[in-house]
Amino acid sequence: MSRIIVAPTRYIQGPGELDRLAEHTGRLGTRAFAIADEFVMNLTQSRIRASFAAAGYELTMERFHGEITRAEIERLTDLCQQSGAEVVVGVGGGKTLDTAKAVGYYCRNLPVVIVPTVASTDAPCSALSVIYKEDGTFDQYLFLPANPAAVVVDSAIIAQAPARLLVAGMGDALATYFEARAVARANKRNIAGGRVTAAALALARLCYDTLLQEGIKAKAAAEAHVITDALERIIEANTYLSGVGFESGGLAAAHAIHDGLTALEEAHGMYHGEKVAFGTLCQLVLENAPLDEIEEVIEFCLNVGLPVCLEDLGVRTIREEQIRRVAELACAEEETIHNMPFEVTPDMVYAAILAADRLGRQYRDS
Repeated sequence: MSRIIVAPTRYIQGPGELDRLAEHTGRLGTRAFAIADEFVMNLTQSRIRASFAAAGYELTMERFHGEITRAEIERLTDLCQQSGAEVVVGVGGGKTLDTAKAVGYYCRNLPVVIVPTVASTDAPCSALSVIYKEDGTFDQYLFLPANPAAVVVDSAIIAQAPARLLVAGMGDALATYFEARAVARANKRNIAGGRVTAAALALARLCYDTLLQEGIKAKAAAEAHVITDALERIIEANTYLSGVGFESGGLAAAHAIHDGLTALEEAHGMYHGEKVAFGTLCQLVLENAPLDEIEEVIEFCLNVGLPVCLEDLGVRTIREEQIRRVAELACAEEETIHNMPFEVTPDMVYAAILAADRLGRQYRDS
């Protein structure tokens, strides 16, 4: 089996990069189709339009309706084709960005430029879109033939976003190393279809170390809406290190358990990364990780404000049938939990969820 590592062609990060967006897209095409939800559209469109006007490039901007479903992708794909665009631009959070990547794919693989306005997931750098059903539950992973042509991160915009979004990104990034490690131990395929490279595993480990070293400081900066070196490092960890690390390292139990947790109605108000953080704790219990490693993860989560138990996800009453349903969904045939270095059953996942919940509450309440 080949060893494969993939990444976006360019990654640009710094304050004020949104004002240079046309410069970053111009090498790919002079007619752009940009997608943003209503809030982000109102926040950014004047600066984006000014950038394109100054460059003399054509720009069509269309509102994203908020949920990445098959119907929404089809609607935006039709509009993109009608616009005659040469490049697709996604501006906003994870669902908007995944939608833009899917639209680029269905528009005969147009190049895609990703502009995250929050650092809440590792979606920006990947050749992957996570699609949901109309009721908000997980539908499918859409694997794309290429990574984004460019990822443009304006750290000044991210500094103005609610700190909870940055923390959610840390939760998503928290899983990166542990899942990549599991995939490497199992000698399974990463998202790119090959074995894990040493470089990918090193980036995943750097992601985890950066979270531990800079996470608390970065959260303080985000709460004050200022840019510090710690914030820049966490933006990079959440976006690039985790993005390349998860895609080239692979996914395992943490994200599969997240997918199962989407079936819990009480958890629908939680961000992707918040559920992944608890999924990470469940994975560590599932693989019987050393206690000091589990304690380190729980301590980090408590320090930055990530969930460590089901109650933190909004599940006040634990019902056996619900948790068993989560475990069954996490163990679906196509799920990434089967990248663990041992066979996993729904009974094992059910036990890991309840044990992780008990451990999390024990440390949280001590």
